[in-house]
Amino acid sequence: MPHSNSQEQPTTKQRREQQRQEKLAEFNRQKARSKRNKRIGVIVGVTAGVAVVGLLATVVFSSLNKPERDEINIAGAETFEGLTNNHVTGTVEYEQSPPVGGDHNSYWLNCAAYTEEVPQENAVHSLEHGAVWVTYDPKKLNEDEVATLRGKLPSTYVILSPKSDLPSPIVMSAWGAQVKLSDPTDDRIQRFLDKYWKSPSVPEPGASCSGALDGPGKDS
Repeated sequence: MPHSNSQEQPTTKQRREQQRQEKLAEFNRQKARSKRNKRIGVIVGVTAGVAVVGLLATVVFSSLNKPERDEINIAGAETFEGLTNNHVTGTVEYEQSPPVGGDHNSYWLNCAAYTEEVPQENAVHSLEHGAVWVTYDPKKLNEDEVATLRGKLPSTYVILSPKSDLPSPIVMSAWGAQVKLSDPTDDRIQRFLDKYWKSPSVPEPGASCSGALDGPGKDS
């Protein structure tokens, strides 16, 4: 008597149906993954878009809220008009000390921090290019205070140098403008820079502040 298996083998039709079901299940899994990835992509895209919009809004808001140069008022600042700007040789007798403009040497002073007094005639030429000249009395400011002052200044278009017999511990000068200060933490330092640093109103705006003359004691 022939032996019969207790578990019947699937028929060809059943195997095909099983394969079809497996393919359908795999198709549905891939479809679900695709939808999920699209959702993630949309979320990431929206998040990135919001971040970009937020950044642009911040930039625009900052720009809109930054006062124009003409709107900046600086308590105690003086302005001077009618300044000549001829190139001369030799020493110039300036009306202001430090000078805020006038005739000057044909070589500008390279913008940097100096540990010694610098020639006025060359520094004035730098003012003509939009630099700000920050002078301090070394007898009235200690090293830490000088370091604090230096830390508040831009790395370009600024001359920092000691000068004896100043009318105050610190004097900031630009072409046609000056303010006298006593404290290196005075907020007028930044206001003066905002108003006069690289000013478009100088005789030669945008001209270089390097590549000419190094004064004595150039530190950087």
